[in-house]
Amino acid sequence: MDGKTDAVGRRGDIASMLMDRVGDRRIGLRTREGEWTWDAVVRESAARGEVARELRWEGPFHVGVLLDNVPDFVFWLGAAALVGATVVGINPTRGDAQLEADIRYVDCQLIVTDAAGMGRLRGLDLGLGVDRFLLVDDPAYVGRVAAHWVEPVAYAGAEDLLLLLFTSGTTGTSKAVKCSQRRLAAIAYGASDKFGHVREDVDYCCMPLFHGNAIMALWAPALANGATVCLTPKFSASGFLSDVRYFGATFFTYVGKALGYLLATPEAPDDADNTLVRGFGTEASVADRAEFRRRFGAPLFEGYGSSEGPALAALDPQAPPSALGRPAHPGVAVVNPETLEDCARAVLDEYGRVLNPEEAVGEMVDKAGALVFEGYYKNEVADAERLRNGWYWTGDLGYIDQEGFLYFAGRKGDWLRVDGENISTLVIEQVIRRHPAVIAAAVYGVPDPRSGDRVMAAIEVADPTAFDVAEFAEFLSAQNDLGSKGAPRLLRVSADLPVTGSNKVLKRELQQQRWHTTDPVYRWFGRGKPEYERFTEADKLELKAEFSSFGRDNLF
Repeated sequence: MDGKTDAVGRRGDIASMLMDRVGDRRIGLRTREGEWTWDAVVRESAARGEVARELRWEGPFHVGVLLDNVPDFVFWLGAAALVGATVVGINPTRGDAQLEADIRYVDCQLIVTDAAGMGRLRGLDLGLGVDRFLLVDDPAYVGRVAAHWVEPVAYAGAEDLLLLLFTSGTTGTSKAVKCSQRRLAAIAYGASDKFGHVREDVDYCCMPLFHGNAIMALWAPALANGATVCLTPKFSASGFLSDVRYFGATFFTYVGKALGYLLATPEAPDDADNTLVRGFGTEASVADRAEFRRRFGAPLFEGYGSSEGPALAALDPQAPPSALGRPAHPGVAVVNPETLEDCARAVLDEYGRVLNPEEAVGEMVDKAGALVFEGYYKNEVADAERLRNGWYWTGDLGYIDQEGFLYFAGRKGDWLRVDGENISTLVIEQVIRRHPAVIAAAVYGVPDPRSGDRVMAAIEVADPTAFDVAEFAEFLSAQNDLGSKGAPRLLRVSADLPVTGSNKVLKRELQQQRWHTTDPVYRWFGRGKPEYERFTEADKLELKAEFSSFGRDNLF
């Protein structure tokens, strides 16, 4: 085992961090049904590790976990770290064909699930025998774990592969990101420094443990500091505040859509009567973060990151609310992917809009990040796409303003060409989310009959039949930072937008569907201020004829 420490005594691997918790009597894990000290968490993990070692065969030591946020998920993270196995978090929101493909792709030797999960898996061709499944709600499993109760031992170290994390799949086919024990340990300590994690923290884990958000930003820092992890099986907007108060939570993680659901719950005068100190997440608008702080009394730290890449931004209290911070080190840059030259500094107007996007917006890269990225599982093509010219390419757009602050400008596909101008869908989404009835929003390009793109937005509201489209159009007209071409030409109003298992809106699916949906769709005809009318079947036929007249039938 490589249990080396750095100059300040920090462990270089997750296995050693777990072994440091042997004998620790602080509560390490809580649910509404029970609690475990850190010492007990490690011992539960060690017993499961022995079960895994008994069942191991030749080949990759990969353990698939198909569970909600239950204690056994945490115990299996620890088990894998101790015995040198790799946890593959399986996304339960995937369709059957996708689920089967995911599991076969990552070469699982063993799958840990429950009766409900087994119901999903039973009819799939996974290439595994019946003895390759462990059901955590089966009494036989409980007995098997008890029979393998041993004194904890670490068989693994820094170089062992601990996680295969599926990418969210919002813009394409999911890939499995490699994460070694060394990398996760470094992330744990880095997050602790950046966001002030301490042993006294009570960390509320409401994001799914199969995703990097919960593991990298919550579970690993809690392990590093000996803080308490509190689990809820799934995120619940209506149950959030109750859980926070029950556990006495000081910290939580989020994604933008989940935060939108939370802010859509009815406000109560005592919402700020809670123990929260801070939260961390991604893809929340400036307005939503401000509203959360007003309502619940705790600041939210918005970050930029991915399961596979290095941290790009360093927090700076002087940064504008929409900025990520300053580049984390001199190697972080925004470059033109064709010329490889650094982009010009962005010139911002009074509303924060980029006045020179052609020169300033480019792809965010880390010129030293190739040392951090550990690759995708069995996907050399994707590896090569990430590592070009010796740099790590994020696949995301950004810009740096004249004060040196770094901004996220969306995914590479999130910039549209409308009437000869580049339009950022991210900016439009941020504006739309300010509307109090909007829970979530996605903006994307759909084909224009003649050329280029048209802006289409899909919004999620509580009741589409009661949504006032005329009032929404007036709201858009009053937003000075939307720009003359930013208001959506097409508007889809839904009660339930499609999302990934980590609550990210599936923009790719919406873009493919365009106006071919049972959700109400509205169209803005003419110029001037936005005025939406219901997009009828007759309108669709008229639009189809317009596509045909320009020879673009295949795009309708």
